[in-house]
Amino acid sequence: MRTDNVVRTASSRWVLHSLVVCAGFALALASAAVRANGSADYKLGAGDLVKMTVFGSPDLETEARIAESGTITCPLIGSVTIAGLSPNEAEQLLVRKYVDGGFLRQPQINLLVLEYLSQKVSVLGHVTKPGQYSLRGSGAVLDVLAEAGGLQAASAGTVATLTRTDGTKAEIDLDKLFDGDPSQNVKVGGGDRLYIPRAQQFYVYGQVQKPGQYKLERNMTVSRAISASGGLTSRGTERRAIVKRRNGEGVEKEYSVKGTDLLQADDILFIKESLF
Repeated sequence: MRTDNVVRTASSRWVLHSLVVCAGFALALASAAVRANGSADYKLGAGDLVKMTVFGSPDLETEARIAESGTITCPLIGSVTIAGLSPNEAEQLLVRKYVDGGFLRQPQINLLVLEYLSQKVSVLGHVTKPGQYSLRGSGAVLDVLAEAGGLQAASAGTVATLTRTDGTKAEIDLDKLFDGDPSQNVKVGGGDRLYIPRAQQFYVYGQVQKPGQYKLERNMTVSRAISASGGLTSRGTERRAIVKRRNGEGVEKEYSVKGTDLLQADDILFIKESLF
């Protein structure tokens, strides 16, 4: 039963992670408006995909990628340079173009950024496809992880580091992120770096079914570690478990442990044979 619980817990986390990766692309376009309206400092650039809508004039709706020249082509007014402007500034420019050209009187124009291809973020460490990616959708951590193919489930750590262009750093709790905590799904800007570290490990040897190295999950107790390693053999007993652990000076010490004791990174858990 205990083994089943551990397996279900780990499986649930990575099933949720997989769903997040798949959903990331589907949610990208739906959340673009939030980022465009909430990022007053963002400057449009070549490669960005934008969508212009004019209230009451659906025939003027335009979806275009900003050219290397910084321009898009709009119905009636032709080529307009919007690179270097914020989305709001670009909206105001488009309004003036339509009014000055005598095409519209008081147009209500909305410009959404669908893809932020002029802004790239580096995703490094234990993800499926490390590299540089263009910001898409809301430009939040989940979108970026989806672009990189998600985490390497077997080896990724539980805390990511986001380094901003100004050198400031923020820690992202991945467990909370995948549990839907919006405070962890922060915005990522062009030039930022998201690093997913290798997970901490521990080792189980002795009278267990599958001795070896295992990922150190949060609140990993001796009992959970035994379950993760396949459970006890017919000769093993949890009552005779010991842990070998190095202290701050690097000296290895041996401790007797019970099932509820927590393991630490690089601990070696050894399960002895039962005396009876």
